[in-house]
Amino acid sequence: MKDATSSRTCIGQPDFHTPTNIQDAAIKAIRDGKHGYTPSAGIVELREAVARDIARTRGLQVDPADVVVGAGAKPFIGYTILSVTDYGAGDEVIYPNPGFPIYESQIRANGAVPVPIHLRESRAFNFDPQELADKITPRTRLLILNSPHNPTGGIIARKDMEAIADILRRHEQVWVYADEIYGRLVYDGQFTSIAALPGMQERTIISDGCSKTWAMTGWRLGFVANRKLAPYFTTWITNTESCASQISQWAAVEALEGPQEDANRMRDIFFERRNLIVELLNQVPGVTCQSPGGAFYVWPNVTQACAMVGAKDSEVLRARLLNEAGVAVLADIHFGPRVPDEGQHIRFSYAASNDAIREGVERMARFIRDNTRGARSAA
Repeated sequence: MKDATSSRTCIGQPDFHTPTNIQDAAIKAIRDGKHGYTPSAGIVELREAVARDIARTRGLQVDPADVVVGAGAKPFIGYTILSVTDYGAGDEVIYPNPGFPIYESQIRANGAVPVPIHLRESRAFNFDPQELADKITPRTRLLILNSPHNPTGGIIARKDMEAIADILRRHEQVWVYADEIYGRLVYDGQFTSIAALPGMQERTIISDGCSKTWAMTGWRLGFVANRKLAPYFTTWITNTESCASQISQWAAVEALEGPQEDANRMRDIFFERRNLIVELLNQVPGVTCQSPGGAFYVWPNVTQACAMVGAKDSEVLRARLLNEAGVAVLADIHFGPRVPDEGQHIRFSYAASNDAIREGVERMARFIRDNTRGARSAA
């Protein structure tokens, strides 16, 4: 195997250090003896900070009592499914495909029926709202939305979000889990929360956290807001994780309320990297890459590249890139079943330095050039 210089282009976490002011807040919490358990729903100071942040970023009034803090945002996916579906009763959850793999696995683990809704390249990796309307049945209990999106970086445009809300108003039994963890990493267009649309806040679980914006993946700090379900989420936390780390909670207060220069700087760097990797990938033989509107992933189409090197699909290409070129990416099948008639895709994360991005893409391009059937035949 080649060296792993470019392998960081596979990892879905910021490559920055947590801002110093946030580190200092955590150290102060430790020095002040804030080491113990907290209320299951989180410290009041953080719940109040989250409520203020939701007002700033989404224009919504949220009571701090409706906010619940957890050890990362991920657990709330499972807590939501457990709260709105009955195990083994045939309740359905619609989720994006491709999508964060935990959506489908949590749906299955908690006894619900996963119903994928396909994100299409022709729609900038969004789904057709009419397809959503067609998939909703009397058994549908939950719709999972993720914007900006992992793995494609796509953003649900406001007009599509409004169309989704119009559809959901006809189906009062359907909750919405709005995974907005990348909501501050938007480069094109405007972030829209479905909770901000008329009549949608009451039935939407707003899910966010500190991992992406403030480079705090290892601090494990996420939060949700919903008035009706907050007591249920609190009960789940009481019976599972007890509470999020008190130290991380005080760090999160500083993340939300403190200076934002570092967060803004990281976002600006991601934006520059987005432009760089899209430009470079579109120069690679057999690869086309749309420019994603947010997050820190690209989802290039490698259908032609697979054919050029004799790889039957993107998973074979992924393995060969790793083993023969030292480039770590993820294939589309790691994010759900391939979307019919959409070809082959891989995911790059551009949470890596410009040099690592250039090196990784160049290794990929060199691998394709050196292994095309025509090149081998000519040799």
